[in-house]
Amino acid sequence: MSSMTFGRAINAGLRKSLEDDPKVILLGEDIGKLGGVFRVTDGLQKDFGSHRVVDTPLAEAGIMGCAVGLAYRGYRPVVEIQFDGFIYPAFDQIVCQVAKLHYRTQGKVTMPITIRVPFGGGIGSPEHHSESPEAYFTHTSGLRVVAVSNPQDAYSMLRQAISSDDPVLYFEPKRRYHIKGEVKEHAEPSLPMGSAQVVTEGRDVTLVAYGPLVRTALDAATAAADDGVSVEVIDLRSLSPIDYSIVEASVRKTGRLVVAHEASQSGGLGAEIATTITERCFHFLEAAPVRIAGFDIPYPPSKLEAHHLPDLDRILDGVDRALGRRNSLSGLGA
Repeated sequence: MSSMTFGRAINAGLRKSLEDDPKVILLGEDIGKLGGVFRVTDGLQKDFGSHRVVDTPLAEAGIMGCAVGLAYRGYRPVVEIQFDGFIYPAFDQIVCQVAKLHYRTQGKVTMPITIRVPFGGGIGSPEHHSESPEAYFTHTSGLRVVAVSNPQDAYSMLRQAISSDDPVLYFEPKRRYHIKGEVKEHAEPSLPMGSAQVVTEGRDVTLVAYGPLVRTALDAATAAADDGVSVEVIDLRSLSPIDYSIVEASVRKTGRLVVAHEASQSGGLGAEIATTITERCFHFLEAAPVRIAGFDIPYPPSKLEAHHLPDLDRILDGVDRALGRRNSLSGLGA
């Protein structure tokens, strides 16, 4: 076990996959000589060569098309989308080809493509550099979608994604690249890639988050405990498929659900989770599920993003809403 940053854990996962399987090839803009704009791939081209760590042109549709061709030939391409907002030129390839080919060929062709997407805000970037496009892909059958929140999962789930014969969208929170944690590089993953995880147990409210907001949710649980409220925090980890069994078991215990994500509220994962849990746990719910999300606007300029992103206060306000306490929307309650 060793302590490493989130970004270094991803680097270690890529390195191990390159070492273990000669069919693994990395593709992306500036990932080789530069080591990526976030330096996540630093040193990999030097150690594995430009034929395994490939600096591509600035053309996401071309990068993804190349990955499809490589997958057809038995390779396991790992594509880096430099920033979340750059993924849209590759959207047609991902949705119409990558997600469909296994079914279109009746299982004769697999698409073992891992698509790394630095996502979310919090780094003061301009337009197209801070977005949360995950819901577009969870709506697309044929894709696995995961979002990691800590260095151990960053390492383990990347290795699982690269080993999978399914295409995987691997969302990594760019504002968490520098947080540190313990990583067991040589141990088997403690959970399957599609499993959610209870990271803090509680009895009063279930708080579901993923990616960058898991850390904020944990801070909210600590703050709520000081006020006598016990919050159970669930790291969703897999966004498609969603491990509803973990969420359902928690809500049946607490009777209340709060879902937090950075993406816009309308049409987001929070709505899907709230609806599904309401269907499955209606008679156990003590209050309507609460969604805490980004606002339904284009991503704002960097000076305003602190007001756009769900923070500790907004999540605690959501907990108060679920508990029927005084909150920002109603001003009612105890």
